[in-house]
Amino acid sequence: MSRKNLTQGDVLTSLIQHTIPMIWGVFMVLSFFLVDTFFIGLFGSKELAAISFTFPVVTATASIAMGLGVGALSVISRSIGSGNNEDVRHYATHSLILALVIVIIFVAIGLATIDPLFLALGADLTLIPMIHQYMEIWYGGMIFLVVPMVGNSIIRATGESRIPSLIMTVAALSNVILDPLLIFGLLGFPRLGLEGAAWASLISRALTFLASGYVLHYRLKLIDISKINPAQLIISWKKILYIGLPTAGTNIILPIAAGFITMIIAQYGSSAVAAFGVASRIEMFFLIPFVALSASLGPFMGQNFGAKKYDRLQEAIKLTTIFALAWGGFSSLLLWLAGELITKQINPDPQIIAYTTLYLTIVPISYAAAGIIYTASAGFYALGSPLNATMLALGRTFFLSLPLAWLANTVWGIKGVFTAISLANLTVGVLAYLWIVKKIKSA
Repeated sequence: MSRKNLTQGDVLTSLIQHTIPMIWGVFMVLSFFLVDTFFIGLFGSKELAAISFTFPVVTATASIAMGLGVGALSVISRSIGSGNNEDVRHYATHSLILALVIVIIFVAIGLATIDPLFLALGADLTLIPMIHQYMEIWYGGMIFLVVPMVGNSIIRATGESRIPSLIMTVAALSNVILDPLLIFGLLGFPRLGLEGAAWASLISRALTFLASGYVLHYRLKLIDISKINPAQLIISWKKILYIGLPTAGTNIILPIAAGFITMIIAQYGSSAVAAFGVASRIEMFFLIPFVALSASLGPFMGQNFGAKKYDRLQEAIKLTTIFALAWGGFSSLLLWLAGELITKQINPDPQIIAYTTLYLTIVPISYAAAGIIYTASAGFYALGSPLNATMLALGRTFFLSLPLAWLANTVWGIKGVFTAISLANLTVGVLAYLWIVKKIKSA
């Protein structure tokens, strides 16, 4: 398989060709969490509570893996653009070794801290045995989560977006099939309950491990462990972590901010908190195109930056901004018209419907700005300026969203909280656009 040259051809066509497969791939990634939650919820409420406590750990681990993947994608795509094939192989191999080292460290720490960690998160003693059942298997298969995520990022850096999406589709479908078989003991399989969900995820992700490894080694020929130079390895790790650590930190900031917003909303009762959860899940699907676009923008920006084709970078930002405005406007209008109807299909409680509809009337106004933040951040990572993206995330959450939400809540109540979220997105969206345009012009 030859690498795809993203430094030539029509910019719009290139972005479309790489974004469409990524939309499906992102949806498949999200389905893992939704499918596990659905089947475990059918099995038992205690089991559902137990797995709910594991989400922060799973999310944090995925954030770290994503950070490493973005770091690898950035350095590899820029090397491809500059035509340095030897560096491409070194970075690909070294990033996978780094992922493996981090997995070993995290597994050792994780297995040793299950009890104190989950007790600190608020799990009661009756849930700890269930959490052990799930997390001991999950930690054992952590290599199948982290390494393939980094591997798929390397594949995307070469300009290939269909294969990572196909790999995630096979894994997600495998999880859908294995979950009920192993949780409920269908078709002669053992009834494992929560352990079954863990085994289903492990087996499904093991398929991604094998598939991404095959593509990287046999088709792209990017893995070469025959000439590992320790000094060169350290240099590569520094470059990858320079991008990866801020990325991971940025990914962790968002759920922390959501936790603080939830604390503010909690004063209005459990219906308001449930509504915030419902609205967030509906929102998640409308933001998928932005996540997919930012994922496809990374390798495009990296390769063209490495090739010093700055005019193509400017064109890409212009086109992604137009898309963000169009999709954001459409989403806002659709949710304004049909938000209540959509919510009723999820939960019939009148209070939950009222709060969710209020959220979906106010916050989607800022979806276009949120899309610009996604793409600008992806651009900064690809250009080797991760701290810019981190500053956008910090400004959006801790300097705008949270203070404004606290202040607006005291004046306008829960409507003020939702308005604060929207204003933070709009403000940072404008700043993000101006900043990424200035960054490209000064390159």
